Amino acid sequence: MAVALEKTEPLAGVRQVSRRTVVAAILVAWLVLFAIFRGKQTLALAAADLTDLHRWFNDVNDSIGANRNSNPLFLYFFNEIRLVIDNLVTFVQELISQPSAGRPVPQVGWLGVVGIAGYVSWAVGNWRVALLAVAGFTFMGLQGLWQESMDTLALILCAVFVALLFAIPIGVWAGLSDRVHRIVTPFLDFMQTMPTFVYLAPLTLFFLIGGASATIATAIYAAPPAIRITAHAIRSVPETTVEAADSLGATRRQALLKVLLPMSKRTVVMGINQSIMAALAMVTIAALIDAPGLGKTVVQALQSLDVGTAFNAGLAIVVMAIVLDRVTTAASTREETARRSGGRFLTWRRPLLAAGGIVTVVLVYMSHTYVWAAEFPGEGGIGTSIASGADTATTWAQDNLSGLTNAFRDGITNGLLNPFQSLLTDSPWWLVAAVLIALGAVLGGWRAGVTAAVCVGLLVATGVWSDAMTTMASTLVATVLVMVLGVAMGVWMGRSLLVDRVLRPTLDAAQVMPPFVYLVPFLALFGATRFTAIVAAIVYAAPVAIKIIADGVRAVPATTVEAATSAGCNTWQTITKVQLPMARSALTLATNQGLIYVLSMVVVGGLVGAGALGYDVVAGFSQGQLYGKGLAAGLAIVLLGVMFDRITQAAARRTSA
Repeated sequence: MAVALEKTEPLAGVRQVSRRTVVAAILVAWLVLFAIFRGKQTLALAAADLTDLHRWFNDVNDSIGANRNSNPLFLYFFNEIRLVIDNLVTFVQELISQPSAGRPVPQVGWLGVVGIAGYVSWAVGNWRVALLAVAGFTFMGLQGLWQESMDTLALILCAVFVALLFAIPIGVWAGLSDRVHRIVTPFLDFMQTMPTFVYLAPLTLFFLIGGASATIATAIYAAPPAIRITAHAIRSVPETTVEAADSLGATRRQALLKVLLPMSKRTVVMGINQSIMAALAMVTIAALIDAPGLGKTVVQALQSLDVGTAFNAGLAIVVMAIVLDRVTTAASTREETARRSGGRFLTWRRPLLAAGGIVTVVLVYMSHTYVWAAEFPGEGGIGTSIASGADTATTWAQDNLSGLTNAFRDGITNGLLNPFQSLLTDSPWWLVAAVLIALGAVLGGWRAGVTAAVCVGLLVATGVWSDAMTTMASTLVATVLVMVLGVAMGVWMGRSLLVDRVLRPTLDAAQVMPPFVYLVPFLALFGATRFTAIVAAIVYAAPVAIKIIADGVRAVPATTVEAATSAGCNTWQTITKVQLPMARSALTLATNQGLIYVLSMVVVGGLVGAGALGYDVVAGFSQGQLYGKGLAAGLAIVLLGVMFDRITQAAARRTSA
């Protein structure tokens, strides 16, 4: 055995060195050929220019618009779906946000909604969560954003309801059947790889713009987490428990309803939590297709560079995210709390819940009957103060920190981003294609190389190659910076439990916030530039990378670290020679997740001057003649995401093998 180990270890080292050598050779050859062919065959396309594919997409859009009310597929399928969803959204809006028929106010006003929010939070969680919900909803009203907040909540409720109608059954099916699990997993991977932007354009083609399309897009985007986590919950039930139920004569349906689902309930609720968070992120982005709510306020403010208004609305989104996250998280742990307290928890809780239910009904009646309890009082003075304070802080930062922020921006832009972007955009398209395919094959294996080849070929066909390379440059530069930050913070957390306990709640909270929110503070610091999108992407992607790396470092056996220390290694040597090499698979996984998060954020940055594919998508929504180009840009974003994901996942598997 010892001899076998002695023989295999040098061979593994040779393979690793060889792979690095090949990668270095590919990059050197790229630089040499770039110097020779720079500026040739770059497939550059002006912002207003269209390709034949873009014109064909425009023609398809026009044809669908002309035949929407006569084509049977639309008349009896797509239009019916849109009508059902639109009626659902309208019903919920008239219930809590918009004036309903014959009334100047919704059916349930602010007092009733706050009462319901508090009671539901208390029923599924505890009094602390209820207090948070009441305070959060009241704060949104004090900001002067009550109706916008309720519109956002209405879309979330409708989208999550629709998503769970098919996500939970599919998740249960995938949990029970290995074949179904194998079939749905690639689709879920693909859907979760796609940035939020990408869902919008195709759906407007079939469902027009408005609340219905926004709800459908949000439901589709929110479904994968629920499907995946539900399947995982079902498959995690111990086999011995299922066998015991079978031995007692339980049918398959009884085993599902009496054993599998009850034992999976906590994890399924966690899946619902993730779906709600995904829905909130998507609903805000869906403002680009005329979805009502807080997202529309943020989009309009970002487009007019109104930092104060954007900050106020962004803060309301954060508050809503925190409330929804805490309520659903508390719901997943309620049974465990009851079990720890024996029967006492339910004994004293039931009469209080009954009394709280009566109070809630009274509040709902009052908000339905009296205008003062339906319309949120005041003029949103707190929101005005917040916006004014944000504008003042922005002015101060621009006056006093511009030297520092501009130096930082220019250093990264001129020293890292511009050279790399020039390498990608000024190289011949065939050279970049060959490099991407070769790197995919070397890092991830031949399957990753084939995937890269297919994605590159389709990228060329989209007609937005140059913009795709610009987006790729921003994405890769931001990912490098994310990994630098991730390694530094992740190692710190992985080596210190105290640091982990202090930082992890902040990182968890940062992952709750929708992408839009990150743009606002950096818009104040750096203005409307592509660098704003890059910095926002770094901050957005860093939490997930830091946590993955921290967990990987902590997973290194303590005996191994102690052996290195006893051998005379100092802290730096222990980290670089032992912990990071043994956490290589975690580093690769962090790179994978960082790339996906960064790509989604860089694309959203098209709203604040990031340009490239993000701008193409936004322009496609606002300018009819550019719809086809925007659709092609969305396809290009998908292709970039798939290529990044496949290569890094394959590399992670090869690293951990």
